[in-house]
Amino acid sequence: MNPASLRWKIAALVTLAATVAAAMVGLLVHRATWQRALGLGEARAEVSLDKAVAAGENVVVVDGLPDALAERLRSGRRVIWYGLDHRDEPWVWAAQPYGGGQAVSVQISMGSELLSLHALDRDMVKAGLLALAAVVPLSVLAAELPNRRLRRVARTAREIADGDLAARTDARGRDEIAEIGAGLNSMAAGLQRRLLAEQRFTADVAHDLRTPLMGLLTASQLLPEGRATDLVRDRIGVLRGLVDDLLEISRLDADGEAPQRQPVPLADLVRESLHRVDVPADVRIAGDQDGPVAVTDARRLERIVANLLLNARAHGAAPVTVTVRPRHIVIRDHGPGFPPDLLTHLNQGQAQRFRTGRAERGAGHGLGLTIVLGHARVIGATLRFANPAGGGASVTIALPD
Repeated sequence: MNPASLRWKIAALVTLAATVAAAMVGLLVHRATWQRALGLGEARAEVSLDKAVAAGENVVVVDGLPDALAERLRSGRRVIWYGLDHRDEPWVWAAQPYGGGQAVSVQISMGSELLSLHALDRDMVKAGLLALAAVVPLSVLAAELPNRRLRRVARTAREIADGDLAARTDARGRDEIAEIGAGLNSMAAGLQRRLLAEQRFTADVAHDLRTPLMGLLTASQLLPEGRATDLVRDRIGVLRGLVDDLLEISRLDADGEAPQRQPVPLADLVRESLHRVDVPADVRIAGDQDGPVAVTDARRLERIVANLLLNARAHGAAPVTVTVRPRHIVIRDHGPGFPPDLLTHLNQGQAQRFRTGRAERGAGHGLGLTIVLGHARVIGATLRFANPAGGGASVTIALPD
C-alpha cells in the first residue's frame, strides 16, 4: 500500500470519528436544551393557568382552540400542550375545562426559545467545523509518524533483499512497528550469520583441498600411460577446476577484489575467449573489424564471457552468436532458454550455487553463473538475462561508462 494513501485513510477515519462524535454531542446538547426550555415554558403556562382560573379570566370556547388541544380537553382534565398556531408560531398552551363547552386557556410563546436554540445549533456547527479544521491536520501528522517508521522498515527490507545484510532498522519503542523492526533485524542477523558461515565453509574446503589435490596431480604423473591413467587424470582435472572455482568464489565473497582497468578491444577479447573455451560461435561486430574499446578489467571480463559461452554450449543449442557493440556484449544461443525461476533470480543478481540445470551429475558443478555475477559486480557491469521471443537464451553484458 502507498504510504501516502495509508496516511490519508487514517486521517479520514479519524475525521469521520470526530465528525460522528461532534454530531452526537451536538444532538444531545440540542435535545437537552430544548427539553429544558420546553419544561420552563410548561411551568410558566401552568402558573399562568392557575392565576387565570382563580380570577375567572381567559375563558374561551373549546372548539376555538387547536384541534389537538380541544380533543384532549374533552377528557375533562387539565392539559399542557405544545404546538403551532395558525401562523406556525410555537406556543405552549395550558387549558382547563370550565363547563358548558368552555375552558380557561393561557398560552406562552416559545419563539424566543426556539430562536435561541437555532442560534445554539449554528454555534455548535461552527465550533464543530473549527474543531475538524484542527483535527484533520493533527490526524495527518499523527498518521505520518507511524508511516515514516514503516517506510524506514520497508527501506531496510529492500536493502536486505538487495544483498546488504548489514542493514538494520531502528526498532525502538514497544508498539507493533517496533516488533516488526526487531523481527526484521533478527532475520537479517540470522541470514548474515548463515551467509558468512557458508562463505567460510567454501573458503576452508577449497584451501584444504589444494594440498591433497596437488599430491594427486603429482602422483598421476607417475602412473603408466593407459586408459585408466587418462581417466584418473581427467577426474583430477575436474576436481582441480572445482577447487579453483571455489577459491575464486571465496575471494569474490570477501568483497576485497578491485578491478584493474585498462583499455580493452572488445572484439579481440571475445575472439580470445572463443579460442580458449573452443565454442563455435558467430561473432558480429558493430562498426569496423577492430570493434569498440572499453575501459575495464580484461581478465574478469574475459572470465565472464568464457563462462557464458560454456553455459550456452552446455545448456543451449547452436547457433551461438556473440554481438559486440559499444560497451555491450550480447551472447545468445537457440536452446530451451533459462528456466523461469532461474531467470528471475539471475536478473536480481542471485545465482544458486551447484545448480547445474540437469538431473544427472557430472555435467559441470554449477558455479559458472555465480562467478559471472561476482566478477560483474567487481567491474561494475550490468547483466541482463532473457529468453528472446525467437527462442533460446540471451545474456547482455553492459559495461559502465
